[in-house]
Amino acid sequence: MRRPTAPLTVLALALALTGCGAKVADDRNDTSGRPSSRNSGHYPVTVENCGTRTTYDKAPRRVVTNDVGITEIMFALGLEDRMAGYAMPDDKGDLDGLPWKAAYGKVPRLSEKALTKEMVLDARADLVFAGWNYGFGEDTGLTPAALGRLGIGSYVLTESCHHGADGTARGVMPPLEALYTDLTTLGKIFGVEDRAAALVKKYRRQVADAAAQAPARRPSVFLYDDGRDKPLTAGAYAGPHDIITKAGGDHVMKDLKDSWTTVGWETVVARKPDVIVINNYGDTSAAQKKAFLESYAPLAGVPAVKHHRIYVMDYAELVESPRNPAAIGDLARYLRGVRTDR
Repeated sequence: MRRPTAPLTVLALALALTGCGAKVADDRNDTSGRPSSRNSGHYPVTVENCGTRTTYDKAPRRVVTNDVGITEIMFALGLEDRMAGYAMPDDKGDLDGLPWKAAYGKVPRLSEKALTKEMVLDARADLVFAGWNYGFGEDTGLTPAALGRLGIGSYVLTESCHHGADGTARGVMPPLEALYTDLTTLGKIFGVEDRAAALVKKYRRQVADAAAQAPARRPSVFLYDDGRDKPLTAGAYAGPHDIITKAGGDHVMKDLKDSWTTVGWETVVARKPDVIVINNYGDTSAAQKKAFLESYAPLAGVPAVKHHRIYVMDYAELVESPRNPAAIGDLARYLRGVRTDR
């Protein structure tokens, strides 16, 4: 789901923004280069997403989303009435404690597998909100450029923005800033700026409260997503980086300027994490992942394995989503009880 993909071209970016009353903004409309709108909350409104400026003449009315975090960003903003459906594997976990349980019951689930162009067309979507390898992918042909040729607009999850010389790495800002950016930008697109601002304020407060209780000696933490030969993990631009850091941990892969990517096990062993966080999702259960980590000989001397400090978090908490702030608080409570070997 999260392997890096090929770069997005300038032409593709331009073509991706023709739907839902949207067009690529003429820079002459705003000589400052900043996103602009005439009369906040009214149209036309111009925003920037992954480096591309787009003007919306009206709010999209039939949005299709891919994956749990993206879908819940729309729900958190109260925009379920603007949605035509979502595609999502069964990774959302227990809904009983979520404030968006009613929204899940209201919006059609289009698929429990990958989002496809056919689903988007059948749903009569005017905007697709997804990310690179969170729905968009050159290998599947579902790209902003391809949708733009069909007159369908796209919004790219900021966590997944391409960057770098070859355009295969993802992420352009700290993960929580990516969440706040998407909430704020979507608030402008849909005319719910006040709601977006209130959410950002609430989430910043939650994160600050958790960070204020960080342990004096930060345990080092490695995020294990999956993989036996090489582990899939999180770099500096994926949600776990800020979740670990704000919770009081030292993210051992903070030097990776990417979002979700693979590393070698020798790197994990060399960095000796005090704690391993398992990303719980997919066909391999958290219990199976934990059993592998505890039985894999090269990891036997790693403090997290040696002292059985393996902590499980749900996928929906670790990708960019409204669940991130609460997840930071939960992890912070766990890390405060960790006694490191350093």
